[in-house]
Amino acid sequence: MPNASNSPRPRVVVLGASNIARGISTVVETARLVLGGPIDLLAAYGHGRSYGARSRLLGRSLPGITGCGLWKALADEPPRPTWALLTDVGNDILYGARPELIANWVEQCLDRLKAVDARVVMTALPLENIEEVPERRVRLMRSVLFPRCRLAPSEILHRARELDQRLRELAAARGCELRFFRAAWYGVDPIHVKMCHWASAWGEILADWAPAGKKTSPAEGSLRRWFYLRRLRPQHRRWLGIRQHCDQPSGRLRDGTSISLY
Repeated sequence: MPNASNSPRPRVVVLGASNIARGISTVVETARLVLGGPIDLLAAYGHGRSYGARSRLLGRSLPGITGCGLWKALADEPPRPTWALLTDVGNDILYGARPELIANWVEQCLDRLKAVDARVVMTALPLENIEEVPERRVRLMRSVLFPRCRLAPSEILHRARELDQRLRELAAARGCELRFFRAAWYGVDPIHVKMCHWASAWGEILADWAPAGKKTSPAEGSLRRWFYLRRLRPQHRRWLGIRQHCDQPSGRLRDGTSISLY
């Protein structure tokens, strides 16, 4: 077992954006179930989070994932078993970044994870859903969530296809597992997994972390855990232009699981 008494506690790195922000409670519980006990989580995520640039949403500003403090924290720790999830790659298309630049940011993350011998699971873009969205709905979502974006729906789709292909190539080149979001996990919203499918979705995506032959039950929801994790603050952020700092780890669950956010 990964967390047997004579083994170091599993370290889990999670990189993402809104799907992680929405379902962080389920992601944490799934990781605990799959790995067999308490974990130390280092995570960088947030609604509208960019992999390489500072992102702003509703008065909150976060550094790009490649430039956040997670990597220093990871490098400063002694070696130990590490598992990583890299997901929600796509926001940067709406910020105007070219697919090759976004792929470069992802590649930097993969190289840093490889340096600590992490077992990485990466998700592809939900192209099956994106391709079915009518242009008028794409324009509406673009204007509401990314008001500065001026890309035509056809160009957004073109860049999404190119980025997805680059992610597949990176996964093959770096030897990491590539997982796909099922269309059945989505509703009208083509980019966010429905709450009722969080447990099955993350359970399937993270199943490869489990020891051979181990079957894991789906994570049970907990409103208390969800509220607790959602109110934790990252190491650095700006709120209405005011710089805020929070020492990490910023949270701890009852079983000793530590939560560090960046």
